[in-house]
Parts: sequence; structure tokens; C-alpha cells
Amino acid sequence: MEKTFVIFKPDCMEQHHVGAVLSRFEAAGFDVIGCKMTLLSPALLREHYAHVADKPFYPEIEKFMASRPVIMIAMQGANIVQRVRDLLGPTDSRKAAKGTIRGDFGTEMMKNVVHASDTVDNAKVELARFFKPEELFTV
Repeated sequence: MEKTFVIFKPDCMEQHHVGAVLSRFEAAGFDVIGCKMTLLSPALLREHYAHVADKPFYPEIEKFMASRPVIMIAMQGANIVQRVRDLLGPTDSRKAAKGTIRGDFGTEMMKNVVHASDTVDNAKVELARFFKPEELFTV
């Protein structure tokens, strides 16, 4: 079984879409194996977004992602990384089809409801970054 990492981003939290998004993941047959709420620190965000931390738009990402507490979950399921990405739709919510999570709830490129791991390898790195081993429970 693959595992993946998801952040319910500040826009998802503010608009009260967590339950609707989580319901879609559960309806797809995914198992939640870890869950917690936190306010992301600048240092943790810089590590998580290291691939764009030197870009001129990075301060806007950090400000947005630290603007309110977020919920982070770990899930497992067959081919879950790709299946979650398919459920989300493209990163830019304006290009996401209705019926996808971002198409239904997102409003723009950054306010796209959910961050999700994009590869199995990145899922392993992100899960280790945000969860201690004892915070994950296999089913």
C-alpha cells in the first residue's frame, strides 16, 4: 500500500471545506493513518517549499501558508499518490475541471485547497518531515 501526505491549506480551512474534501478521499477508499493540526513555522515552510524558496513569489506562499492553522493528514491506499492527484485536478484551480476538488473549491494557483505529495518518493520525505513514526497508524 502506498502512503501520501496532504495539507488542508488555509483557504480550505477558512472556507470550511475540510469535511467535504476528506469525504471525497474516504469515498475513494483511502484510509487516514495520521492527522494533526498545526500552525506551520517559517522554517518548516522554507524546508517544505525549498524547490521555490529562492523565487520572488516565495514570500507570498509563506505568508499564505502561515496565515492560519492547517490540518495535515497521512493516508494510505492502492496507487494513492496518483489517485489523490487525479481527485485534486491541476495545481491552478482556474484550470481544474468541475468535479475535481480544486475545480469545485479552489479559486486560484495558490488558493487551491490542498497540497498533496506529487510522487511516492516525495510522499515519503513529506511524511517524515511532518509526522513522527509513532504518529502514523497502519490499518
